[in-house]
Formats: sequence, structure tokens, C-alpha cells
Amino acid sequence: MKIFYDTEFIEDGKTIDLISIGMVAEDGRELYAVSCEFSFSALQRNDWLMANVAPSLPIKPALDGGPWDREHPDYRHVHPRAEIARKVERFIRATPDPELWAWYAAYDHVALCQLFGRMIDLPDGVPMWTNDLKQEAERLGNPRMPRQAEGEHNALADARHNQLMHDFLIVERRRADGGAR
Repeated sequence: MKIFYDTEFIEDGKTIDLISIGMVAEDGRELYAVSCEFSFSALQRNDWLMANVAPSLPIKPALDGGPWDREHPDYRHVHPRAEIARKVERFIRATPDPELWAWYAAYDHVALCQLFGRMIDLPDGVPMWTNDLKQEAERLGNPRMPRQAEGEHNALADARHNQLMHDFLIVERRRADGGAR
């Protein structure tokens, strides 16, 4: 069963610091988690993250008096990385024959692996690779992909959109194959 996911993260060319992860399984289950351990100062120094990712996070706009907005509806999803790792592991292991899928998946997979330490530390049942939707789109001639209606750069909204893009690519693949399958 496929699991579509997305991560938001801070990266500096050496480190990938997880901000949030969203996962959607084909059976309708969803997981959303925000790390309480990412570097707020690094987030604030990154104009792109502040403009695109920060607005969907349960943080105070000015970060005055502490970063977390406890009134935000997503505040209940804020957890330490170790707890996020346990939630992600349970989510994936509850999925029969899990396949991971993401858009431009390389960094997402590294961010996922780093929840558990090194890649070789991945728990049994957690795939060691992520299938790349962008690579599949390229293989199919780069069809015009559906636009995301809302929530862009919110990890859960992006994971939901990844599922939509996957379903779109299946139709494209059938069309490219002359309707077979």
C-alpha cells in the first residue's frame, strides 16, 4: 500500500533539520507532526521558509514571548523528534507492504531516515527508499501536473497533493500505454 508524504525542513548544505512531516496512506489514514526541536533562529534567517512554511506552523508570527502558539489548531501535532519517529514508525508498520512516495523525494527520504539516526538504523518495516513522483512525471514526458488548491508547504497538505499527483500520473501512464492496464 502506498504512503504519500512530504517534509518541511531547514537545510544548510550539511544538515537537514526536520520542521514537519505529513503522511497519507491509500486507506485514508493520515499523520501530521511538527518538531518542537528545529532551530527557530535558522527558520527566522531563511526568508523563503518564513514566507512559505512558517505561516502554516503553530508558531507566533513574531516569536515574541516564546515560539509556540498554543491556540493554533495544529499545536496538538507538536512533538519531540523521538515521538515523531515513534509515530512515523507505527504509521508505516501499520501499512501492509508499504511503498513511500514523495515529490522530489531525495531530501524527504533523508529527513525521514534521520528521525531514526542513520539510514541503517531504520526500523524493520520502514522502506529504505522513497519512490519519486517527479521522476515518474519525467518518465511520462512531464505532463502538466494538477495545481495544489491550498496549503502549499504545509507537510500534510503537500502529502495529500502528492496522492492526487500520483493518481493523475496513473491516468497519464495508462494513456501513454494506449489505455492498457
